[in-house]
Amino acid sequence: MSLETVLLACKPGDEGQGSELAQAVLDVAKPANARVVVAFVFTEDEYENTKIGLGIDDEAEVTPERIATQHGTFRTIVDRFDAEGLDYELRIKIGPHATTIVNLAADADRVVIGGQKRSPTGKALFGSTTQEVMLEAPCPVTFVRRE
Repeated sequence: MSLETVLLACKPGDEGQGSELAQAVLDVAKPANARVVVAFVFTEDEYENTKIGLGIDDEAEVTPERIATQHGTFRTIVDRFDAEGLDYELRIKIGPHATTIVNLAADADRVVIGGQKRSPTGKALFGSTTQEVMLEAPCPVTFVRRE
């Protein structure tokens, strides 16, 4: 199977993981000359909180590029891709994390997603976006565990 499109799915909670996520994408996308889509997935509340946190009042000012240049995790990823000369497309999606990422994965050959190891009790109590994506995505998923 050829690798044409890699989806890097980022969400709030991935703070501090930008370098590792970027490297995982570079490792698979660059040798294959694959198209890279960096998707910032927010729930409605997270989106509103991000706008407030970044000082954005006007809806027209909310662009994927603005979020990428101002949000730490996303800025780290974009800066790394720029330094490596990797072409990428930025998208913002609002909705439930797992469902939204799985829907985005319909057009991908690989998904890269970050997360942390959780106990079975933690998954039962709080759910697991990563677990749901890994089980439901229509393509292989690379999981980058937070240290």
